[in-house]
Amino acid sequence: MPWYQNYAALNNSIGLTALAVSIPILFLFWALAIKQMKGYIAGVLTLLLTLADVIIVYKMPVGTALSASFLGIVNGLFPIAWIVVAAVFLYNLTVESGHFEVIKSSIASVSDDRRIQALLVAFCFGAFLEGAAGFGAPVAISGAILIGLGFEPLYAAGLCLIANTAPVAFGAIGSPIIAAGSVTGLGDFVISQAVGRQLPFLSVVIPLYLIILMAGWKAAKEVLPAILVTGVSFAVAQWWSSNYLGAYLPDIISSLTSLVATTVFLKFWKPKTIWRFPSEKKDANAKVTHYSSGEVIKAWSPFVILTVMVAIWGTPAFKNWVVKDLQWIINIPHWPGLDGLVYKMTPIVSSPSVYGASYKWEFFSAGGTAILISAIISMAILRISPAKGAVVFVRTVKQLIYPIITMGSVLGFAYLANYSGLSFTLGLLFASTGKAFAFLSPVLGWMGVFLTGSDTSANALFGKLQQVTAEQIGVNPVLTVAANSSGGVVGKMISPQSIAVAAAATSLVGRESDLFRFTIKHSLIFLVAVAIMITLQAYVVPWMIPVVASF
Repeated sequence: MPWYQNYAALNNSIGLTALAVSIPILFLFWALAIKQMKGYIAGVLTLLLTLADVIIVYKMPVGTALSASFLGIVNGLFPIAWIVVAAVFLYNLTVESGHFEVIKSSIASVSDDRRIQALLVAFCFGAFLEGAAGFGAPVAISGAILIGLGFEPLYAAGLCLIANTAPVAFGAIGSPIIAAGSVTGLGDFVISQAVGRQLPFLSVVIPLYLIILMAGWKAAKEVLPAILVTGVSFAVAQWWSSNYLGAYLPDIISSLTSLVATTVFLKFWKPKTIWRFPSEKKDANAKVTHYSSGEVIKAWSPFVILTVMVAIWGTPAFKNWVVKDLQWIINIPHWPGLDGLVYKMTPIVSSPSVYGASYKWEFFSAGGTAILISAIISMAILRISPAKGAVVFVRTVKQLIYPIITMGSVLGFAYLANYSGLSFTLGLLFASTGKAFAFLSPVLGWMGVFLTGSDTSANALFGKLQQVTAEQIGVNPVLTVAANSSGGVVGKMISPQSIAVAAAATSLVGRESDLFRFTIKHSLIFLVAVAIMITLQAYVVPWMIPVVASF
């Protein structure tokens, strides 16, 4: 029997309904930030609370609500958890073979200063992985590498989450921008241009912010030249590529530009002192073991292979070949108990429209599969037997079992929020704020990423709402649609899904609440900065953002 979403279910009031359905979100914040609950417990309880909430408030049928939750759980396992398991497995193989010691030495040969290593690994290499694969891979792999180098786990995870702010909008070969262009009809190129005139301001600041957070202002000043080279080169390349090439390559181009520029710069400049964490041993200046070029190449080969594989896997041509020619996909076009049963209503859509429900996992072209194949090839190069590899894989799955539960429950919550109308109720509350909406538009994107764990999903969820509201208040709709993505990127660091990935990769399982408390204040600081920037672009410097012909 069809069920129609009702965004003002309580007394025909958006405000009252929004207050009621915000309870699970407030509970999740409380559980992580105040109660310091373990991530998987908080995730499961939030899902159960949301089920009860939407059934009571919206009168959503129990079977439909359960089906939506289960669809989210499945998506949390494949492709999200699939990426994390494969990424941590690859890292564990390098440790098991002993070659990670060579990797550490080679990074130290560039600089054994923790500040420089954070710039190279968390910011530059993480941005490349975000652009090529996305969906957890950058935080999982970069975080694991930093742990191996000797970073404190909380800082390794937290720094990678914050560093992953700048590239998120163009992650996974531009997926978030493509989604925004599709749902709004504005096209991805003009949205890419707009985002490319917002995020570079953050990209310049984030490297400095990372080092101040990690080592303090005094220590940051000592490496300010390297910080400026990293941030400015990234920002300029990000602006240029997003404005002249489109949404597909900004992360790849800007990360490689920044990585090369910083590495070359370090050939001619070195910090006066070597900074390490206070908890590290005092022999921080101990002699670094030097390895031959062949040993270094062999040790880095898993990540070189990974880079090549995710670059190939991320191209539209490869994905089309797998889907259209090979047809190697798992496809459930009509998700049982949900598809055809839920209808979106006005003003989210112009007329009642069925909210389709399907599951498609392009398993061979998935990012996790590219990483897993990279790991299998690496086993041969690192001379790890299949039997030993299997042992490492089983150990990896056991290591990640609680984070996997967290990811499944969080995605279950996200899908339930969408199909129940919870997300749309909150979105409409923001949209009712009139001229203040320009300031709040990135907050909507921030909330969307917190709810879904994905800038792509947040753009698909709220992109049209951003466009319509902007047109009603006389603001350039390209600006607010771009703001949804730019605001979303600063919500990525506190998304329970992202925190679960980071905790899994850095041995912080059970301490997700510590990681949430570590990142929440920085997320809010960046959110306010983005909101101010969007307001200025709306009313003070509107010429900065391109305008579509229809506006």
